[in-house]
Amino acid sequence: MSKQYQIDMCSGSVLKKLLMFSLPLMASGVLQLLFNAADVIVVGQFAGDNSMGAVGSTSSLINLFTNLFVGLSVGANVVAARAHGANSASDMHDTVHTSMLLSLICGTVLAIIGFILAPEMLVLMEATENLLPLAVTYLRIYFLGMPAMMVYNFGGAILRAVGDTKRPLYFLTAAGVINVLLNLLFVIVLKMDVAGVALATVISQCISAGLTVMCLIKDNTEIHLNLKQLRIRRRILFAVMRVGLPAGFQGTIFSLSNVVIQSSINSFGSDAIVSGNSAAASIEGFIYMAMNTFYQAAISFTGQHMGAKKYSRIPKILISSLLCVTATGLILGWAAFMLGRPLLGIYSNSSIVVDAGMARLSVIATTYALCGIMDVMVGMLRGLGYSIMPMIVSLLGACGLRILWIATVFQIPEYHSPRTVYLSYPMSWGITLLVHIICYVVVWKRLRRRESKYFVKETKTGLIK
Repeated sequence: MSKQYQIDMCSGSVLKKLLMFSLPLMASGVLQLLFNAADVIVVGQFAGDNSMGAVGSTSSLINLFTNLFVGLSVGANVVAARAHGANSASDMHDTVHTSMLLSLICGTVLAIIGFILAPEMLVLMEATENLLPLAVTYLRIYFLGMPAMMVYNFGGAILRAVGDTKRPLYFLTAAGVINVLLNLLFVIVLKMDVAGVALATVISQCISAGLTVMCLIKDNTEIHLNLKQLRIRRRILFAVMRVGLPAGFQGTIFSLSNVVIQSSINSFGSDAIVSGNSAAASIEGFIYMAMNTFYQAAISFTGQHMGAKKYSRIPKILISSLLCVTATGLILGWAAFMLGRPLLGIYSNSSIVVDAGMARLSVIATTYALCGIMDVMVGMLRGLGYSIMPMIVSLLGACGLRILWIATVFQIPEYHSPRTVYLSYPMSWGITLLVHIICYVVVWKRLRRRESKYFVKETKTGLIK
């Protein structure tokens, strides 16, 4: 493969390059969620609300365990982006081979833990008796596909680091179409219920992982993968973990707070509320995934510019990312709310389930832009090389405040309702965003002082007005 798929992030219009990078990535994310939503829709329409609730109720638990290792792929993205920006072929070679082996190890560990502990974890989440057996079956099969999922995530991180978001889209499209076809076959024809949906997901994950690996093997640029050279380079591993572990830990704690919230929803003892919550969360996932592309763009663009020492363009990255994520969050969030009833009707024919879903959309979807803006600020900080700072802020702000809200306000009898649970999200996003903005200003001033010679040099060449 030539460099036709790569984007030169360090020259030309930042906004144009950002959109060129983000739109295929956004399409990939939305497409992936469409295929995931197909799991919930197929079981909801052809296996019943209990099966839909069982599949939906496992999402926060799956994220709890996967986010730590997916966070490591963020570290791989930053390290690879810096190597690419600095034109260091040797660093890129070591990053590719260390990251891909690390992904396989992480996926295997996840598969073992998830398969063994599935029943105990669901019981701790207070899954209802009607949903527990189905949820255990789905969760165990789903976790068997973790090695493939991790390989795809790390491989995609390497491709994004060099500006390639098109090929992952092609791979995901092929795998996703197969996923939907297998869903229909396993659930409608073979009557496999949630086991069929989980198996279809695992097979599609293996396909997307296989295509990603083949892409890296056949690529003739600096991201070429040679399976015989797979080994952990300690220098690269530590660099990946320095950024990736805080990111992964933050994602895990975020998911833990979501598990607390899922448990709070489960505590109402209503399968309709659980199913409505799951359906609304699935719809919101499309908004989040669309916004998250600008978080990933902020990391990759900032990482490459840091590697190339082109600091003067970094504020343009911030402004472009914020404009894009705000517009995306507001437009899609309010569209989801206004079209909420017909959208929720795709998941379930029950009016009670739809009403429960609308209660969530009215609070979270309409304020989701705050979450996207917060994530972009985190992406900028990580691209600049600061990962622990945004992790601490996010843990204390978004997660700590959310859990505190559930432990206090939610316990007051007159506020003991699903709406009170949902209000914890915009409250925590807004406060955490303000702190992230302050952190970015401090970090940027520190960078200008430390690298003042490069700013002076760029001024002399006319790059700073």
